Amino acid sequence: MTPTPGPVDPSWDCPILHVDMDAFYASVATRDRPDLQSVPVVVGGGHRGVVLAANYPARRFGVRSGLPMTRARRMCPEAVVLPPDFGDVESVSSSVMEIFRQVTPVVEAVSIDEAFLDVSGSTRRLGSPRRIAEHVRARVADEQRVTCSVGVAGSVSVAKLASRRAKPDGVVVVPPREVTGFLHPLDVGELYGVGEKTREQLHRLGLRTVGEVAHTPVATLQRGIGAAAGAHLHHLAWGTDRRTLTPRRATHEPDRSMGAEETFGRDTDDPAVVGRELLRLAAKVTSRMRAAGVAGRTVVLRVRFADFTTITRSRTLPDATDVTGEVHGTAAALYDALGLQRARIRLVGVRVEGLVPREQVQRQLVLGARERGWEDADRAVDAAASRFGGGAVRRATLLQGDRP
Repeated sequence: MTPTPGPVDPSWDCPILHVDMDAFYASVATRDRPDLQSVPVVVGGGHRGVVLAANYPARRFGVRSGLPMTRARRMCPEAVVLPPDFGDVESVSSSVMEIFRQVTPVVEAVSIDEAFLDVSGSTRRLGSPRRIAEHVRARVADEQRVTCSVGVAGSVSVAKLASRRAKPDGVVVVPPREVTGFLHPLDVGELYGVGEKTREQLHRLGLRTVGEVAHTPVATLQRGIGAAAGAHLHHLAWGTDRRTLTPRRATHEPDRSMGAEETFGRDTDDPAVVGRELLRLAAKVTSRMRAAGVAGRTVVLRVRFADFTTITRSRTLPDATDVTGEVHGTAAALYDALGLQRARIRLVGVRVEGLVPREQVQRQLVLGARERGWEDADRAVDAAASRFGGGAVRRATLLQGDRP
């Protein structure tokens, strides 16, 4: 049944979501380290570097991104300092952005760890903006094992401020009738896009709260901080700023990709266990690809060992594919080529990169091939899963993992 607007949920008039990852670099660095979940963690460069991110236990000591590492160590001597894994961060970011784009095509990426989403075209399918926000949070947590906070509002700046209030790991909705009550008590420096210099200028004018700015004539603001800035600030103070988004990818996203990974409950050196997991991940990824109508040529294998050493291997196929067997076969071959001798594995992942629309793919016909093959089988499985649930049809190899 199609969801319909109702008076209970005030978010129906709030089509703009701002999704912001929580302590992103630190969350990625510790997601496979349960021993670090409750202790202060700082991610950054060497002794003379700067803090890239600090988890919430470290923030309680005043540690923030941008601080010199030497100062951060003095503020929180017991903090665990980890080097950044940029490959891991970019991989998680790409997967998160892909989740956003499966919710709505109107995604304006701001940086590696935040984006605005216009979900006005998704409500008939997914429900109210609040429900969509919860859906996004659940998928990010389930698939990438990191958390995010979501602000839901009618304009870009209010959604941004709402996501700050939602941290960590929450959702805050600011419906139109509550905008002034939400904005006007704030310090002017909290407005989206107002930097320290503009804040100081406004303070010199005697304007300290957003409400004071809102009730100042626009001409007075323009004389104080400039014509364009004054007019823009007036709109920010009333929450009447930009309401439309421009779809934009983050700078680290050269190609579209989809992937999935799994951390084993305990480290394993059993090739059969790893092989079944690669098959399960390949099936999960290709099912999402077929649902999105895309195919890809490059298969990437990711392996993390018990000592947290992580390696990736990739292979580019002659033709783009969305066939589970082909992606799994490539990932399995990459794993076999590693020649591991009972090395204990903590995590494996499968990713397909260089995605293109499925209709653009021209596959070479093979003489003597069956009229119907694995492509048709995969689509039959998709249809069964859509009707009866994801576990309705599974490969026999995966059933072995369910045996006691």
